[in-house]
Amino acid sequence: MAADRPRRADARRNRDALLTAAGRLFAERGVDVPLDDVARHAGVGNATMYRHFPTRQDLIIAVFADEVTELCDRGETLRATAAPGDALHEWLRAFVEHVATKRDLALAIPREGREGLFGEWHESMLTTAAALLSRAQEAGDVRSDLTARDLLTLANAVALAAGGAAQSVRLLDLLRHGTTGERHGTTGERHEPL
Repeated sequence: MAADRPRRADARRNRDALLTAAGRLFAERGVDVPLDDVARHAGVGNATMYRHFPTRQDLIIAVFADEVTELCDRGETLRATAAPGDALHEWLRAFVEHVATKRDLALAIPREGREGLFGEWHESMLTTAAALLSRAQEAGDVRSDLTARDLLTLANAVALAAGGAAQSVRLLDLLRHGTTGERHGTTGERHEPL
């Protein structure tokens, strides 16, 4: 039994090294990077890589899943360490960066496997956003009529429409102001702040 533990630890280390190397290489060179390069950058042999990830698709899915987990973990850390409104908007920045920089990776996942996986990942991100939003609303930092789905839809639009990092930051600042400011009706009349 004790001999299994070091083997499992080594396997976990190898898997983590492969995910790290693949994530970096996919970001730098695209998802068509030779898998031999991924193994070499991870410091493992090809057989080890294929034992963990038999196909390129398996590796792409694992890398994207890892990115989603990292994003959600970031939300948990912010929720525990930052002021409620700051935590929410800092996480929205991370979400926008995720959508903007991982789009090619997401699109590389074959359509037939995409729907179920994307549903799970989206639900994880929605849960994280909802927890951060609820805390910010309780603190009075954010309007009470917002939903997590509203915020993710707006943040997704920022990620897809912005012409670069500077514009993303500006649009997110406008989003933050809009979520904490006063509501205006369609006729322009002022309403009390929420």
